[in-house]
Amino acid sequence: MIKNKVIDLRSDTVTMPTKEMLVAINNAQIGDDFYGDDAAVKELEELSAHLLGKEAGLFVTSGTMGNLVSIMSHTNRGESVLLEKDSHIFRCESGNISAIAGLLPKCIKGKNGFFGIEDIAENMSDNRILSSKTTLLCIENPHNAAGGTILKKKLFNSLCLAAHQHGLKIHIDGARIFNAAICSQTEVSDLVKEADSITFCLSKDLGCPYGSIVVGTKDFIAKARKNRQMLGGGLRQGGLMAAAGIYALKNNINRLIDDHKNAILLAEGLLNLGFNLDLENVQTNMVYANTPPHIQNDLFCSKLLEKNIKVNTPANGKKIRFVTHLGIEKKDIEIVLNVVFEILGIN
Repeated sequence: MIKNKVIDLRSDTVTMPTKEMLVAINNAQIGDDFYGDDAAVKELEELSAHLLGKEAGLFVTSGTMGNLVSIMSHTNRGESVLLEKDSHIFRCESGNISAIAGLLPKCIKGKNGFFGIEDIAENMSDNRILSSKTTLLCIENPHNAAGGTILKKKLFNSLCLAAHQHGLKIHIDGARIFNAAICSQTEVSDLVKEADSITFCLSKDLGCPYGSIVVGTKDFIAKARKNRQMLGGGLRQGGLMAAAGIYALKNNINRLIDDHKNAILLAEGLLNLGFNLDLENVQTNMVYANTPPHIQNDLFCSKLLEKNIKVNTPANGKKIRFVTHLGIEKKDIEIVLNVVFEILGIN
């Protein structure tokens, strides 16, 4: 059925630059970012800050670097940070907040990726001699491991208010924050208004080959810039990649709704074919599902690969993750569902 095209649903990090984005890269006005004379980097940082309603921005190599420099810029060594138990910062960033930043992660189990206001006070540590003082709250929105679920503005504002009342700073791991804003039908600047800093990725569903952005106050970004340098993040002619980011922010945000629609189409199709999944948690561009009882997840993934459909084979009994993105169209989802039908041998 599928002869040449590979339908890659492993992640939205597999997107490729469009022809228009490559033209923007080729035409970039560049300099040396260390000296502050790369025009494209400057434009990207200013545009990002404007879109998210913050004073300043910083171009970084990745979401992991963006989260780390943000956390380092809000805290001091020996302090503690509140995190959701399955957050990307805790699970997938190689323990950097402890190994590099010298911080103690305090993990709270949430529901669909988010914990409640009462959990903040219950998990705080004060500045007594035996304690690791809690100074920062991190929120991942959307929450990857929970299925791309989002935290809407009302609850987010309530969490921020409670955190600020306890003297905490608030950092948002917003790798896909524009997906969250579109899903909640909220301007992204309104959604993150109460946050002290936000990281978002250009290299996921925005379709860029590289990079992430950190935004916050001018003083915060000055600290973050120094911490970026400490981590080896001098960009030099970063404008080549910044130009891709500028193009994406101007052209690729509104189209994210198409990925959400394709995710729902895929989820509904899988559900009808006997897969175990929670349709209410399919809110952005991710679908987490288990196969029907008569076929194991890993065998199913292998059979998909034979048909040129890529998904990550889950480990430790976890669900299969399907991710829609730029380059995946409705017809691709229909092809996938037809292949799944064949693999399951449904009569």
